Amino acid sequence: MSTPLVVVGIGADGWEGLAPASRAEVERAEVLLGSARQLDLVPPSVTARRVPWPSPLSESLPGLVEEHAGRAVVVLASGDPMLSGIGTTLTRLLGHDRVRVLPAPSSVSLACARLGWAVEETDVVSLVGRPVELLHPHVQPGRRLLVLGSDGGTPAQVAALLAERGYGQSRLTVLGGLGGPQEEVRTGTAAGWSQPAPALVVTAVECRADRGTLPLPTTPGLPDAAYESDGQLTRSEVRAVTLSRLAAVPGQLLWDVGAGSGSIGIEWMRAHPTSRAIAVEASAERAERIARNAARLGVPYLRVVHGHAPEVLTRLPAPDAVFIGGGLTTPLLLDACWEVLPPGGRLAANAVTVESEAVLAAWHARIGGELVRLAVHRAEPVGGFTGWKPAMPVTIWSVAK
Repeated sequence: MSTPLVVVGIGADGWEGLAPASRAEVERAEVLLGSARQLDLVPPSVTARRVPWPSPLSESLPGLVEEHAGRAVVVLASGDPMLSGIGTTLTRLLGHDRVRVLPAPSSVSLACARLGWAVEETDVVSLVGRPVELLHPHVQPGRRLLVLGSDGGTPAQVAALLAERGYGQSRLTVLGGLGGPQEEVRTGTAAGWSQPAPALVVTAVECRADRGTLPLPTTPGLPDAAYESDGQLTRSEVRAVTLSRLAAVPGQLLWDVGAGSGSIGIEWMRAHPTSRAIAVEASAERAERIARNAARLGVPYLRVVHGHAPEVLTRLPAPDAVFIGGGLTTPLLLDACWEVLPPGGRLAANAVTVESEAVLAAWHARIGGELVRLAVHRAEPVGGFTGWKPAMPVTIWSVAK
């Protein structure tokens, strides 16, 4: 394609709302690509060939672009094409020098304008083709959220999740057809939500915790009770220290080897929406439990690999950090994890047995890093008094390559 592909954002106000530059691009187009709804917004006077998106789009897009190479192609998109839109997809596919984007006001900008909310102080969560559980980390007392949905069923899904989490008093404002002649606004609470919603909808949430509901922050060390577990769980205090050693960086990938209940990988991903993790677990029952924990705590894209390490590790993409929570005495496990780490990669391993400690001590002597032992005591009743009950001490070895 010799000329840049042009992506034109179009709002619910349709053709009349297009800026002159955007309208001119559509009028000179030879091919128009977009959804059937978007193509119908263009008047008959525009003679370009109209091609609705095929399904599934992601698989068809490269061939569709190649088919019309050399022609003046304009892609129609909703609002701002670079906000969870086709503009981002095309730029990744073709490169930014082959795509020209002319945005319209986004649904986020329009919603914040209607509500009087500062855009930079509002969390935006896209559920377009994505699971509603992604909302969990953002549900915090006092936070304002804008939820972008695939269809009119999104507000009810959001309301149900909030009510289940103990945020039933949260205020919902559902905005449909923003910027168009049929714009409408509906309000209510999560616990009492029963209203239908239009297809083109943004759900605004003012998070209000019910009495007695405690927040689940994105900082490391969630309460142990937040996890479904059979006892194979890195405890809260140890988890917080371990994650500090792993030093989560947005966009990076963690291997959680011997994942147990999945807590390290889950909290790594909760630190930032772009963080990624793979949980490796030999037990099928625990692997299923990890997936349930991940969905309930807002990171449904945690990848769970059922299999024995180090054998399954060769099939995985290279990590930026590795945590080993079990299997330290397995021959060549630590070797395999250390070998695959890039320069600057971090590794942390926890041991509770003498045999596992010996493995960590040997590696520490050979490579260096930091070796610490944590002893946690919890207050418990002793008759009519209170005493300290010790948990098993945990040795943590951490090192950067």
